[in-house]
Amino acid sequence: MLAVMRKYAFVYLLGIQSGLVYRWNFILRGMFSLVHLTVVFVLWGAIFLGQDTIGGFDVRQTMTYFVTLLALQFIIGAFNEDYQISEEIRNGMINQFLLKPINYYIYRISQFAAARCVSGAIVLIPLAVAYPVIGDQLVLPGESWRIWLGIPALALSAVLQFTIAFCFGMLSFWFLEITGFVILSYAIETMLGGQVFPLDLLPAPVFAVAQLLPFAYQMYFPAAILTGRIGYETALSGLAIEACWVVLFLMLARFLWSRGLHKHTAVGG
Repeated sequence: MLAVMRKYAFVYLLGIQSGLVYRWNFILRGMFSLVHLTVVFVLWGAIFLGQDTIGGFDVRQTMTYFVTLLALQFIIGAFNEDYQISEEIRNGMINQFLLKPINYYIYRISQFAAARCVSGAIVLIPLAVAYPVIGDQLVLPGESWRIWLGIPALALSAVLQFTIAFCFGMLSFWFLEITGFVILSYAIETMLGGQVFPLDLLPAPVFAVAQLLPFAYQMYFPAAILTGRIGYETALSGLAIEACWVVLFLMLARFLWSRGLHKHTAVGG
């Protein structure tokens, strides 16, 4: 057991080193996010003109939600893992994992965790630059339970996002190009994941349906817990639903991997 842990710990450390090599990519992406954040502040500032609250939340609470969302994209977001996995399958690089005692899923999620640690630390730079300007517009709830429920929500969200990306990567066993699938998924995730607007602003029946889908648990759910947009009971039930989606996608990932290997022709690598 210890030998297995050391093996993937080494993979994690290699991922940290790789992330540091490309740190300027993360920094530039983070600084560019300030442009997106500026647009959000201008847009929602205009929406709130003449209104004290929208959906029961004031402008400071709404701005806090979007700033938190920006940080979470670097801390738990899956950037291009699906394309990396697809490339390894198409180029035959995956063959090396079929001949060694390495679990490919654990190998990839170890690298994912390492990359998120690097990007999560680097995102503090643009946030530190923006804080003197936006600090007065931010407010966080004081309930301690939000931290204790927010941490497992973040962990499950990271696993969910990676596993969904892993499943899309597995489609390369059947399709030469997965870009169309990924773009369609990204469009749905952006709308139903709370990245355009907080999902709780949807009509109640639509919001109830959205809470049953996996997209809400990729970004909106952990951000909603941390910024006070949902209550304790909703957070508890949401954690249960999120855990169920994680288990389902883990099972799907295992199925696609097993079936994909039956179609795989080991050339190259």
